[in-house]
Amino acid sequence: MALLSLVFGMLLTVLRLPAAPLLGPLGAAVVLATRGDAVCIPRWAFLGAQGVVGVMIASYLSASIFHEMAASWPVFVAGTFSTLSAAALLGWLLTRSRLLPGNTAIWGSSPGAATVMTLMAESYGADMRLVAFMQYLRVACCAVIAAVIARVAGTPSAPLVVAQTLSWQGILLALVTALAGSALGTRLRVPAGGLLVPMGIGMTARLGAHLPIEQPHLLLVAAYALVGWGIGMRFTPDVLAYAGRVFPRVLGSILALIAVCGGFALILARLAHVDLLTAYLATSPGGADSVSIIASTTKVDMPFVIAMQVARFFCVLVTGPALARFLSRRSSGKGQRDVSQEIHGK
Repeated sequence: MALLSLVFGMLLTVLRLPAAPLLGPLGAAVVLATRGDAVCIPRWAFLGAQGVVGVMIASYLSASIFHEMAASWPVFVAGTFSTLSAAALLGWLLTRSRLLPGNTAIWGSSPGAATVMTLMAESYGADMRLVAFMQYLRVACCAVIAAVIARVAGTPSAPLVVAQTLSWQGILLALVTALAGSALGTRLRVPAGGLLVPMGIGMTARLGAHLPIEQPHLLLVAAYALVGWGIGMRFTPDVLAYAGRVFPRVLGSILALIAVCGGFALILARLAHVDLLTAYLATSPGGADSVSIIASTTKVDMPFVIAMQVARFFCVLVTGPALARFLSRRSSGKGQRDVSQEIHGK
């Protein structure tokens, strides 16, 4: 599994797709699981990896992002809620079509961070496997379109910085926060607590107490691999076959969402006086984590892009569960059981 994950991850890296350290292991796990060669991932390792990802998200935040939001709050409010509204509408339409079970379509359409949405979805009754399928398919589509826009617009690539200068205090604090936070979140039975509690503690330590939170690149790669394996190993031949059957409609909804967000980007570029690629990445439904990776390798207005994505990410965290419940109730529950039985081949 490790060797296959390495091959897939390197292939995705060569293709310059974001989140390769997660998507490579996820793909490897799906291949093995559907062949009947599933490998058991210890629950404590899966939860600890979630904690590392949560701390990583907290480490991206800085006071400058919130200053950027405060300075142009009307633009951020309009940009955030326009994308959220379009995603919620498409998710609701997919739910109404009874194409996917329960509130899976709503979580799969949520434009937060792909990894966070996938992990949170299970806590609220959605099918994690199909949510992951929708989220990472959208990530891939957004990455390809961003690359095309950058090429057409002639936007140069930014140099990739590989070297890291870390302190042992920052690394130790990050590890303690990740492991203790994930254990606490699980003990308190917080939905997606293995990820959200470490993220909250990390934000408090970084922005409130101004403590350093630093993670080696290899630690993040290992955490992404564990999360990818934990999700991928839940796939079965029945689930994969079902995902293939719903692929055309799911892809259509993703492309429709990207097109709508592209329209918002044109308006945002004029209102905020930024270039088109910056506006596209700011409104892109690819997710805060993957868009951050794309933006870091392109010469765009990075603080503006991250600020817009972070604003939307927190809105999804706060409103996501309630919105999923509301839209699910507005959809007819009739036929949902049949979809679940179809996935399991019954």
